[in-house]
Amino acid sequence: MLYQVLIIVYLIVALALIGLVLIQQGKGADMGASFGAGSSATIFGSSGSGNFLTRATTWLAIAFFGISLVLGNLTANQIKSGDEFDDLSVPAAIEEPAESSAMPANEDVPASDDIPDSDVPN
Repeated sequence: MLYQVLIIVYLIVALALIGLVLIQQGKGADMGASFGAGSSATIFGSSGSGNFLTRATTWLAIAFFGISLVLGNLTANQIKSGDEFDDLSVPAAIEEPAESSAMPANEDVPASDDIPDSDVPN
C-alpha cells in the first residue's frame, strides 16, 4: 500500500518539477527585458517570480530525490518470484515423440531418383 502511494506521489512530484523547470526563464532572459522585450511584466512582480519558482523547484527536487531513495530502499530487499523457464540450473525435460506419430525415415528424405535433372546446373 505504501509503495503504490509513493509511486503516485513520485509521479506527481516529477511532473510538477518538469513543469516548474519549463516555466522558468533562463539567465539571459533578463537582458532582453531591459531592452523592452516585454517579459518583465509578470504575475509575481519583477523579482518575485524567480524567487518563488526557485524555491518551489528546490523543494520539489528535494522531495523527488527523497522519494527516489525511499522507493529504492523498499524495492532493494524484495525477491522476485521467478518462472520455471528462468531457472537455468536444471535442464528442461525433453519429451520423445510417440512411435506411432513418428514418420518413417524413408519418407522424411526424398530419394535421389525423385529429384528432377532439370534443376541441376550443367
